[in-house]
Amino acid sequence: MIQWTLKKLIYLMGVIYVILDKFVKHNDSDIILGTEIDADFQNMSRKELCNYVEHKFGWEEHSFWNLQSTQKIRVCCQVARNNQFKGEEE
Repeated sequence: MIQWTLKKLIYLMGVIYVILDKFVKHNDSDIILGTEIDADFQNMSRKELCNYVEHKFGWEEHSFWNLQSTQKIRVCCQVARNNQFKGEEE
């Protein structure tokens, strides 16, 4: 029961976050962690960015969008590892 409550609470907080984030101006999104971000990505909403990821990886519509934040980070880490992106070796 506690896990169900925690998951529902996290979901609710996520919904609130997404709603509030629509009104925030992200003026610092041109360079993130030393990576230059293309203008089209800078202008996309969270939903549009998730749709882009889903399309690029051939995932079902809304599959990435519906993941919890930590799950999104995990799958991106795994994709980065599988693609052997440049960086320090593990």
